[in-house]
Amino acid sequence: MDLSTTYLGFKLKNPLVVSASPITDNLDEIKRAEDAGAAAIVLPSLFEEQIERERAELDHHLTQGTESFAEALTYFPQLSDFRLGPEDYLEHIGKAKSAVRIPVIASLNGSSPGGWTNYAREIQRAGADALELNIYYIPTDPGTTSAEVEQTYLDILRAVKSVVTIPVAVKLSPFFSSMANMARRLDEAGANGLVLFNRFYQPDINLENLEVESNVLLSTPQARRLPLRWIAILYGKVKADLAATSGIHTAEDAIKMLMVGARVTMLCSVLLKHGVGHIANILNGMRAWLEQHEYESVSQLQGCLSQKNCPDPTAFERAQYMRAISTYRRQ
Repeated sequence: MDLSTTYLGFKLKNPLVVSASPITDNLDEIKRAEDAGAAAIVLPSLFEEQIERERAELDHHLTQGTESFAEALTYFPQLSDFRLGPEDYLEHIGKAKSAVRIPVIASLNGSSPGGWTNYAREIQRAGADALELNIYYIPTDPGTTSAEVEQTYLDILRAVKSVVTIPVAVKLSPFFSSMANMARRLDEAGANGLVLFNRFYQPDINLENLEVESNVLLSTPQARRLPLRWIAILYGKVKADLAATSGIHTAEDAIKMLMVGARVTMLCSVLLKHGVGHIANILNGMRAWLEQHEYESVSQLQGCLSQKNCPDPTAFERAQYMRAISTYRRQ
């Protein structure tokens, strides 16, 4: 059984990729993931705030006291001359590359255009095979237009692409008024892959303390339906590779994503619940299903249930909505 696929220009032994999570922050867990069958890993995100905080601290220490003597300002190099950013992250990239033979994908998380994107160059120098650009941006200003939001994504992508030669994937949220158009524009701006979808963690209210608090809820298999729908729509309409993330817990979940056009399926919540050894169970389930249905390879089924050949995908979606409503029966 040939489970191989391609993603971001790499030939992978199967479509299962460990998503950015606390799992990939640990070298032992990374090794266990490879042993269990993971085809690639995505490291935890390095955040824009981390880079900017270190930049600000270095600027403070370099310029402290210079206001006492005006001529002293000429003695110090410009802040842009320094290699800035958390060095531990670069070291982790190098250690991960030495520990495993599968591709190691770094992750850079930000929400605004700025100098932090130059750190992508240091990530490439540290040995990352590719970069996942996780743009975590929730516009809360009523004066911000949708066009401005979309332009922010494009500006960040272009800034990163201008300083690296390794492949860059963009991890997207589903909250665009025209998802298909945004995907096409990112594709045209140079994205090598689109990861669908980012899960924004929602705050809750603690009724005892009367405080807003953050919490993390792991995904359920039902969460797969949103990326499944959009990957089916986008397959064949963009050149960028499509990666599915969120709600992939079983072999059946992974196979469904491949059928609508995903190149890879990313695992996170299921591994946090069951451990990285569960990757082997999913792979065994995929092999069993493919053999039972007389497939010889993953490539035979990729995209077979996408909307690539549907003349009017909008009408198809509307028809399915009407059918679902009209056929629902209370249990």
